Amino acid sequence: LWQRLRLPLRVQLVSGRLDVYHSPDFVLPPVGRTPTVLTVHDLSYLRYPEFFVPAFRTYLQGAVSRAVRRADHVLADSQSTRRDLEELLGVATAKISVLYPGVEDRFRAVEDQEALSRVRARYGLPERFVLGVGTLQPRKNFEGLVTAFGRLLATQPELAELGLVIGGGKGWLAEDLLALAEHHGVRGRVVVAGFVDDADLPALYTLAAALAFPSWYEGFGLPILEAMACGTPVVSADNSSLPEVVADAGLLVDAGSPEELAQAMAVLLLDEGLRARLIAAGHRQARRFTWQQAARQLLGVYRSADNSAVQKG
Repeated sequence: LWQRLRLPLRVQLVSGRLDVYHSPDFVLPPVGRTPTVLTVHDLSYLRYPEFFVPAFRTYLQGAVSRAVRRADHVLADSQSTRRDLEELLGVATAKISVLYPGVEDRFRAVEDQEALSRVRARYGLPERFVLGVGTLQPRKNFEGLVTAFGRLLATQPELAELGLVIGGGKGWLAEDLLALAEHHGVRGRVVVAGFVDDADLPALYTLAAALAFPSWYEGFGLPILEAMACGTPVVSADNSSLPEVVADAGLLVDAGSPEELAQAMAVLLLDEGLRARLIAAGHRQARRFTWQQAARQLLGVYRSADNSAVQKG
């Protein structure tokens, strides 16, 4: 009601008095003089407008810009998003804090064979597969992943039994991935698993031989760290925030080059020494991102916002 109809009703009518108001998802309701903190996860609608339905893009352009101007402090999920806020929306550096998400403790290699078997049966998973995770929308570049997978099987006969599993709910502007797999001659090796229950994700990562994450743009890219925490080696696109997330614990490729992605997947699947090194590095990288650390930093932001309001009187 606040954002769609622009009703000028303060949130305090519902909540009562507030010391600080934090909106964790892009937009702010009217809050009067109460200090505000706003989380902006990414600016994909500005970086890649072609991936958005025009009406939704127009809404975001207005609503997010208004919220950013009104907010006393803005939280970004990554240094990449911070730079985008500065460049695309003109937000002052001092007004932004980077607050990295964390990896939940439940993301670890699943050793319960019965649990693994249940997840394999539930989603029709092949014996060995590369995993792609995310909402089925153009920004995730699953089309590029399917194309790269076709080239991988065409050039690496020893991987002929490999499968590709894509897990995620259907989003906007999604292409027919199975038709594309048919075009590349790998229809029988591709499983579009649909929405994956959150409780099944650790087992899904554990079963995967590798995670491929060729997205065109991400505000952070949490599935990369979840996979690493489960002992799954990762190949990722080298754009936006993804090098921050991957660091030296995975392989980075050009999202626009299926050839490069196919080559990286081949190396990741066939070079056992490299796999072992990346799995170990992935565990170390995932441990750097904790919700406890995020919570401590967030509490500091709240206290700072509240103290600033007190000082202003």
